[in-house]
Amino acid sequence: MKTEKPTTKIIAGKYRGKILELPSLDVTRSSKARLKESLFNVLQFDIIDKIFIESFAGSGSIGLEAISRGAKKACFIELDKNSYQILLKNCKSVDMEKCQTVQGNTFVQTPLFIDFLGNSKDEIVLYVDPPFDYRDGMDDIYEKSFSMIRNIEVDNIFIIIIEHVSSLEMPEVLGRFSLNKTKKFGKSALSYYFYTQK
Repeated sequence: MKTEKPTTKIIAGKYRGKILELPSLDVTRSSKARLKESLFNVLQFDIIDKIFIESFAGSGSIGLEAISRGAKKACFIELDKNSYQILLKNCKSVDMEKCQTVQGNTFVQTPLFIDFLGNSKDEIVLYVDPPFDYRDGMDDIYEKSFSMIRNIEVDNIFIIIIEHVSSLEMPEVLGRFSLNKTKKFGKSALSYYFYTQK
């Protein structure tokens, strides 16, 4: 018996209703519709013409939602080979010209993207969604993510959003960025960090 592939839909914007494929759920965790809706209710029109970077992209559903709602471009970083193939398929079904994809280590590739874009006038929205699964030596994944953010030196980051387990105590400050608010959705939560003017 053939099992149906997991899917999700783009909620709003130009590509509203477009079905996106998801990687198998034991590899990646799809961002719930309620969480995704809340995220874009917070961002609203602030997403328009921004560059959206999705670290640990999985299917790319957050970045593709951003494109649907007017982001200038989305950059996706995903390490898992199977997830990356699905990400490519989803980008092609939405708008490949606005997608830049890299199969590689988030902690290496995200800073490269940010440094490259740091010379542009474009504002960046950075979305970091570390895997919840702590197996395979991932127990320090949040600390590595925090360290990556602390090391950001560019001035054109508009906002950083971290998706994380609700039980995690989030740092008030990460380098140049300060925690603005955290919203919880069952086991998942979103924390919003803004650039702190020095």
